[in-house]
Amino acid sequence: MNTKPNILLIMADQMRRDAVGVNRPEFAHTPHLDQLASEGINFTHAYTSCPSCIAARASLMTGLKPSRHGFTGYDADTEWRYPVTLAGTLAQAGYHTQCVGKMHVEPARALMGYHNVVLHDGFLHDKRRKYRDPIEYDDYLPDLRRELGPTADIMDDGPGCNGYAVRCWPWDERLHPTSWVTSKSIEFLRRRDPSKPFFLKVSYHRPHTPYDPPMSYFSMYDGRPMPTPVNGDWTSFLSTYGGLDCPIPREPFFIERARKAYCALVTQIDFELNRLFTELLDLKLLDNTVILFLSDHGDMLYDHGVVRKSLPFEASAGIPLIIRLPRTLGFQGAGTVDERTVELRDIFPTVCAMAGLPIPEGLDGLNLMDNMACREYLHGEHAQGAMSNQWLTDGKEKYCWFSQSGRELLFDLSSDSQELHDWAAERPERIALWRSRLANELDGRPEGYVVDGKLQIGRRPMSALPWAGRGC
Repeated sequence: MNTKPNILLIMADQMRRDAVGVNRPEFAHTPHLDQLASEGINFTHAYTSCPSCIAARASLMTGLKPSRHGFTGYDADTEWRYPVTLAGTLAQAGYHTQCVGKMHVEPARALMGYHNVVLHDGFLHDKRRKYRDPIEYDDYLPDLRRELGPTADIMDDGPGCNGYAVRCWPWDERLHPTSWVTSKSIEFLRRRDPSKPFFLKVSYHRPHTPYDPPMSYFSMYDGRPMPTPVNGDWTSFLSTYGGLDCPIPREPFFIERARKAYCALVTQIDFELNRLFTELLDLKLLDNTVILFLSDHGDMLYDHGVVRKSLPFEASAGIPLIIRLPRTLGFQGAGTVDERTVELRDIFPTVCAMAGLPIPEGLDGLNLMDNMACREYLHGEHAQGAMSNQWLTDGKEKYCWFSQSGRELLFDLSSDSQELHDWAAERPERIALWRSRLANELDGRPEGYVVDGKLQIGRRPMSALPWAGRGC
């Protein structure tokens, strides 16, 4: 008899923490996620410590911080050979494990401990150049071609895969990648082994670009005021980039249009989740299923004049995290707000604890079911050329160091959650404290960031440390 709880892990891509309605009601419309938060725990200081797809997913899968799993930026070439993973640990414990949607690992078909993966990573240039046939790296595109014809492609609707131009999805809504991931996830729930508990990761590619929401969702924002991008008093040194295939519109009308399209993609995910929740109810699984909702990182979305991720700011590194525990675990804390500083690496040990499994030795994450578990501060980083950065936060303050220029920023998150004012010049004693802590974190790293206890400016950042893909 199955006595362990089922685990449903839902992951959005590039969804910022304040895109959940309960965290910022005037931004995106997310009634189903709001309800999930009202029945569970909303972690309002959740982060990804290396805010881009690959590194964030490595933290989730391994329970390790970036300096230990090895991905400290975006590196799509290094193969993943981790001996211990979340999915593998659950599979060994008797769970039927499946991922539907985005994995973003190399090789593309690496299972990472899952029994099966139904794969869609979105439009990835490196995979398209490396593999001969779409079926080698994607399950969605062959399905799309069966519906639209043999020459159909992911980007036929027009917007760039990393651009901020907008065009609504021109085909049947059920062909959209977001709907496809939901449908394939429901298929698993109906075809799973009923004698085993399941671990299902539902991994959406959106609201990552391209901005192509179905018109039914985009039109929800017609006439609805959209908050304008915020702009701090310190942002002149920031830079962003576009490309011929991925433009970044700068006209205010089209900036607002991009932000509405982003929110529309979030709302689409929210409504698709109700299809999943309804299926759990129909299959009488809801009362024994843990539901976790999170994302890999956020999107600056024109805040402080920039877009995308990889930066240390709340819009980029802050992620939603909601956990709904089932009745079988005796959960009594519906509607709880948890203000601890938490991170993606915490999911692995937390899921093990919820499943009644021993937590593997050597993980860096916290068991969030232990209310006493907390960290003094969190270290984050991202190698990104001139914008390469290191940062620390305890949820109340945040210190940022840009390693190529030496630029330092200090934010008082308690009173300024949108990071509008830099306190670095006005609080030198706090800068000195955080600088010392960062030097301790980086001491001994192969980049040579620290010499004789002092941070070194201009050292060459590495997107993948020598042990990336294997862990240390």
